[in-house]
Amino acid sequence: MSLYRLLEEQQSRLEALTQLLEHEQEQLLEGEIDGARLEKIAQEKFRLLLSLEETEGNRARVQRKLGYSDDASGARQAAEEAGCLEQWQATLDMAAHTARLNERNGRLIGLRTSHNQQMLDYIHRIAEKSVYAPDGRATMGQRRLNTSA
Repeated sequence: MSLYRLLEEQQSRLEALTQLLEHEQEQLLEGEIDGARLEKIAQEKFRLLLSLEETEGNRARVQRKLGYSDDASGARQAAEEAGCLEQWQATLDMAAHTARLNERNGRLIGLRTSHNQQMLDYIHRIAEKSVYAPDGRATMGQRRLNTSA
C-alpha cells in the first residue's frame, strides 16, 4: 500500500476518533452522566486506537522498506519524496489535535471523579454523625448513654 493511502487511512481514523472524543466531551459536560453511553464510547475509542496503531505500524514498515530511518526525520523525508508531505503534516496536525482532546477529556473525568469522591466523603461524614433516638428520629452528634436510674 502506498504511503499516501496509509496517510489517508490514518486521517480517516483520526477524524473518527476526534468526533468520538468530541461526543465524549459533550457527555462529560452533561449534568447527568450516561454511564452506558460512556462505556460504549470507551469501547469504540479502544477499537479506533487499535486500528490507528495497526495503520501506523504499516506506515512505519513501508517507511523502513523504502530505506528511510525509523524516526520523525525519516518519516518526513519519505513523505516528501513520495509527494505527500502536505498529507503527512496534516496527519501530524490531526494527531496533535486528537491528543489534546483526549487529554482534555481525561481532565474532565478527573474533575468529575474528584467531585464525586468529595460528595461521597461528605455523605459519609454526615452519616457517621447521625444517630437515631429510640423513637426513630435522627439526631446529630453522639448521644450519651444515661446511666442514672
